[in-house]
Amino acid sequence: MEERLLSVNEAIERILDEFKPVEIKKVPIEDAGGLILAKDLIAPVDLPRFADSSMDGFALRAEDVRSASREIPIKLQVIADVPAGTYFEGKVGPGQAARVMTGGVLPNGADAVVPVEFTDFDYRSPGLSAPATVCIFKPVGIGDNVRKCGQDIWRGQLIISAGSVLRPQDIGMLATLGQSLIDVYKKPQIGLLSTGDEIVTLGEELLIGKIYDSNGYTLAALVDQAGGEAIRLGIAPDTVSEIRRCLDRAVEMKVDLIVSSAGVSVGAFDFVRSVVEEYGRITFWRVNMRPGKPLAFGNYRGIPIVGLPGNPVSAFVGFEVFVYPIMTKLRGLAEWQRPVQRVVLEQAITSDGRESYFRSIVNQKRGKLYARLTGHQGSGNLYSLVQANALLIVPSEVKSLPVGAEIDAWIFSTAW
Repeated sequence: MEERLLSVNEAIERILDEFKPVEIKKVPIEDAGGLILAKDLIAPVDLPRFADSSMDGFALRAEDVRSASREIPIKLQVIADVPAGTYFEGKVGPGQAARVMTGGVLPNGADAVVPVEFTDFDYRSPGLSAPATVCIFKPVGIGDNVRKCGQDIWRGQLIISAGSVLRPQDIGMLATLGQSLIDVYKKPQIGLLSTGDEIVTLGEELLIGKIYDSNGYTLAALVDQAGGEAIRLGIAPDTVSEIRRCLDRAVEMKVDLIVSSAGVSVGAFDFVRSVVEEYGRITFWRVNMRPGKPLAFGNYRGIPIVGLPGNPVSAFVGFEVFVYPIMTKLRGLAEWQRPVQRVVLEQAITSDGRESYFRSIVNQKRGKLYARLTGHQGSGNLYSLVQANALLIVPSEVKSLPVGAEIDAWIFSTAW
């Protein structure tokens, strides 16, 4: 009886059950960009921490200028000059004002700020002293042009939730709140193993029958792009001793996951299987997808291992479908599902009924996204993947789609 094909989602869920987020560590905020916040960021202080002026002007009591106009200005005594970063310890009383710059602390006694353009001292030259008196041409209400203490953020407020990717603006907020060290999930370390007698590293002579290790470099770049750290374990010829040596290196380095490419078919994977099963377990699954139906999953000396096919496109798709979700969980993210876009087919597509991932070019026209294939879809045709900017996802049991049909697509990220 033929083994049942697992659905893609069923395979992903089985795999993800084996993983939990990596360890938490404190890092300087300058090193935290792109990492995942491990604990909720709660504001330790109010922001602004003090009432300040939102513009250059004169801090005063609103009731003193209630009747001010250009025809009948109100004249006030200027008792202080308050640039940003300074503090006036006195108090603004009736008939008084203090010149204050944007961001300057609102002096005690003042409850509003009149912008300089509504006074007879509309000057902003650096180093210019404040006048002895100022005439106000416009009334203001209490609180006008003043940023109150806690107006933006109040102490105890949730600012960034655990599980969030820290963006540049988040780093700025951490600095604003005085947080120099922050709890994040460390980057997951992914050990990459290429197997096969035919694989050689770059720089070696390429004899007939040999191929360069393109998968090792592709997968390393995918790991980096997905927020992990790629650990190259080397190229293992088809011998037990060499495979054991490479896998033991992963154990020594305490990687969070081993990803191998090539040799996933039952016969060809015997060497890896015998080594892994000596100290762990290995399971072969047939997944209802194209490309990349065969999949190996298990662990070696307690380290999870995923075996991907050797064809370049199959390895790429296998990483995106299975390894990327693992990395999202290792990194501390709750959601592994990629965002999809609906696209309109510019050509008919046929499939074999498996969930299929077609390389395509997606362009925007007339407010919609349109997709066409990049040509030959063979799993060894890496160039068709280079030409693509998206993968079209044809659901299982769908064997054909006409021109004009709408379909989900993963648009490739341009971020590195």
